[in-house]
Amino acid sequence: MNHIKYLDKTKIEEYTNKRHGESKIGEHIDFLEDIRQLHEKPQKYVLLGIPEDIGVYTNHGKRGTKLMWNNFLSVFLNIQENKHNTSSDIIILGEIDCNDELEDAKTLDETQKDYYVYLGDIVEQIDHKVSTTISQIFKVGKTPIIIGGGHNNAYGIIKGYYLAFNQPLNILNIDAHTDLRRTDYRHSGNGFSFALEQQLIQKYYIFGIHKAYTPQYIFDYVSDKPYIEGIYFEDILHYNPMEKLGKLKHGTNFLNDYFGLEIDCDSFENFNASAQTTSGFTVNEMRNFINMLKKMAVQYVHFCEGIPSEHNLTAKTLSYFVSDFIRK
Repeated sequence: MNHIKYLDKTKIEEYTNKRHGESKIGEHIDFLEDIRQLHEKPQKYVLLGIPEDIGVYTNHGKRGTKLMWNNFLSVFLNIQENKHNTSSDIIILGEIDCNDELEDAKTLDETQKDYYVYLGDIVEQIDHKVSTTISQIFKVGKTPIIIGGGHNNAYGIIKGYYLAFNQPLNILNIDAHTDLRRTDYRHSGNGFSFALEQQLIQKYYIFGIHKAYTPQYIFDYVSDKPYIEGIYFEDILHYNPMEKLGKLKHGTNFLNDYFGLEIDCDSFENFNASAQTTSGFTVNEMRNFINMLKKMAVQYVHFCEGIPSEHNLTAKTLSYFVSDFIRK
């Protein structure tokens, strides 16, 4: 079944603000009418949105991540196409259609018993849509760039890789949280727990964990698991940018420089996200991280938990990150 809402030329033009004498990404970027055409396309990167916030809400987070994809497009499609910045190696697929799930979530009664369990069932429906779509992208040798949505969608992406290649994947997660919460029901805080339980992940490295926001049972869970490593944000708080890059390289060495890349907006300082923090990585630090990581065997990039902000600052930041990653 096709779970994609495609972004056609008319819609792209609606997002693109043309200006005399200038050339915008939206005027040049390629798009698809059917995912089955993807194998015919030369572009390496495939841009996909997941406009939902059910997983975030089920994890008691701030809603609004469902709006990030459209807000991102309104900015990304209007950055300049020039000799330093080109859309020649990226194609827009569209978005995962989450409308039915969002409507189903509205019908649930918050006072009923097992309310969050039922929400978790809806998250699982989105998991299925994400995994089947992502597997099709991987099967034709493309690299997905995914704009969320909640971090719950990491599970569907990782499962999509497994469906495509029948093998687990290493994961680098730049995040304030481990997202290794208990697997009682699906939500944005346990995508990696489920993926590890189902042996979809071979090695898992978390960069920038906040000590104050990690339950003790998670520390206990990872203590005897050699395939899970990470570094605390507090332990590198005093490091300069080059030293932080060195510590990040240590993490990629653990993953053999071959991994899926998860970037949670909760890890940025004063950034509009589902779990906003006043202490975190800066945007420029993250751009440095991306410029190093893109030289490795990154199988996909997932930007999640962002929420639109005043003056489109969240979308502008994500546009910097995506253009940095695809820039040769």
